[in-house]
Amino acid sequence: MSKDNSIGIIGSGSWATALAKILTDNGQHIHWWIRNEDTIRHMQLRHHNKHYLTSVYFDTSLLSLSNSIQAVAEACDKLVLAVPSAFLLDVLQQLPPGALAHKKIVSAIKGLVPGENILINEYLEQHFQLPAAQYFTITGPCHAEEVANEKLSYLTFSGTHLEGAQAIADMFTGSYLQTIVNTDMIGVQLAAVLKNIYALGAGIAHGLEYGDNFLSVYITNCFREMQTFLEQYESQKAERLGTEPMVHNYSASAYLGDLLVTCYSLHSRNRTFGNMIGKGYSVKAAQLELNMIAEGYYACRSIFEMNKTIGAYMPIAQAVYTILWQQVHPAEAFMALEKGFI
Repeated sequence: MSKDNSIGIIGSGSWATALAKILTDNGQHIHWWIRNEDTIRHMQLRHHNKHYLTSVYFDTSLLSLSNSIQAVAEACDKLVLAVPSAFLLDVLQQLPPGALAHKKIVSAIKGLVPGENILINEYLEQHFQLPAAQYFTITGPCHAEEVANEKLSYLTFSGTHLEGAQAIADMFTGSYLQTIVNTDMIGVQLAAVLKNIYALGAGIAHGLEYGDNFLSVYITNCFREMQTFLEQYESQKAERLGTEPMVHNYSASAYLGDLLVTCYSLHSRNRTFGNMIGKGYSVKAAQLELNMIAEGYYACRSIFEMNKTIGAYMPIAQAVYTILWQQVHPAEAFMALEKGFI
């Protein structure tokens, strides 16, 4: 396998494991960074990830496993980032500044860079001088658990140019995975961040015993709030750069579809996390019970900080933030929301 055709995956959680399954089912050899040596040994011996999607078995002849991120980066010309955003800086700081030169970076992360409250591509441009043309994103709607069961799913691949996004998408397209491509790289990333926040709120509402009637109105208003934020974001960006604002296709799967499945599905860890909060769990207790990262927990703080500059009207995201980070009682926060919905 020549380096020009090689692809690496950074991360070993459920989403990283699902992406590895898709690629290897397509006969693609992958270099896979897994932090834990014990997990590597188990996978080499037992052919599956002992912690995530344990029903997925791999042809280990298609895997080059390593706990050295630098070794994986050096072996590949394409790298898929599939670690939770909360751990991204710890991972990337293991790489020297020039490690990503001439590589295509594919972000499967549905979050912002913690502390800096910027998109992944912005961080890579600032710290690794990665041009926008070398950056691509993977967004949903797609749950890892359904990929493991080979239920037909769809992924959206975005980049600055369609040809490059299509080339990445072609590596993933298969019998149970269809792909969509576009050039809406910024919009789909922000939508992926926001839908996780709204899924937390959907879970909180369920935990508070609101019914389906309320949830349908809640999601409708979440969708409107998402559009408000993105339009305000694009307006400010266009004014700053002296360009026309980007127009987003909000009815696309990466927007409406991903929002719906993340708010409704029992596979959604953000919804599950929110449900526990609504039932009275503390944040710490919910984190221990879930034993996985709920991206929306960190995202709601990042969006709160971002929105200090953007100034969009976001009562739902604000309510989720106050519940999780300012200890406002969930029932109190949702009661304040009820009369403002349209």
